[in-house]
Amino acid sequence: MGKVHERIDGRLRAFVEAQHVFFVATAPSGPGGSVNVSPKGVGGTFLVLDDHTVAYVDITASGAETIAHLRQNGRVTLMFCAFEGPPNVVRLHGQGRVVSMYDEEFAGLAGLFGELRGARAIIVVDVTRISDSCGYGVPLMDYVGERDLLPAHMDRKGEEGRADYRRAKNQRSIDGLPAFDDDDREVSGTSDDIWTARPDREMTGGSA
Repeated sequence: MGKVHERIDGRLRAFVEAQHVFFVATAPSGPGGSVNVSPKGVGGTFLVLDDHTVAYVDITASGAETIAHLRQNGRVTLMFCAFEGPPNVVRLHGQGRVVSMYDEEFAGLAGLFGELRGARAIIVVDVTRISDSCGYGVPLMDYVGERDLLPAHMDRKGEEGRADYRRAKNQRSIDGLPAFDDDDREVSGTSDDIWTARPDREMTGGSA
């Protein structure tokens, strides 16, 4: 049954890296606000960095709840379910941080991933609790293949189109919290370093 583990290694690492989809849960601080759960399932966008750190590519989309919540309080849980093979559920609790496409750290992290089309950030999670449980209630399902829709859709928008989309859709959470307003940093001309630290100029159409 349920067990708490000291690190993400061996069987646990192999399991989470093999899953085609995982779920990210966050919530704003305080007694109010909306709890958010996001499915993540684009191949080449998740990595175990070390025994206590994982990361995934956050692709431009219609919401930015995870970013808003992480920037407010950092609390996050990732859940991986076995939909094929032996039943299992793994939860990674921890503190997450947002590495924006405009941050200097982004370029180094981006080179580790196989899929970057439409990326607006990389989410890095410092894992503080690792547990697994039986997963007996999770159904068996067959993996058919990737939907190459979101990355391709965002890729077609182009750099400026994605920035305009984020300004329209991503600046606030559904509860009104600041979310992804980073594109305004380019407008304000903070520094040339932001421009040179943006590997998305080389990542169009595939991996970096």
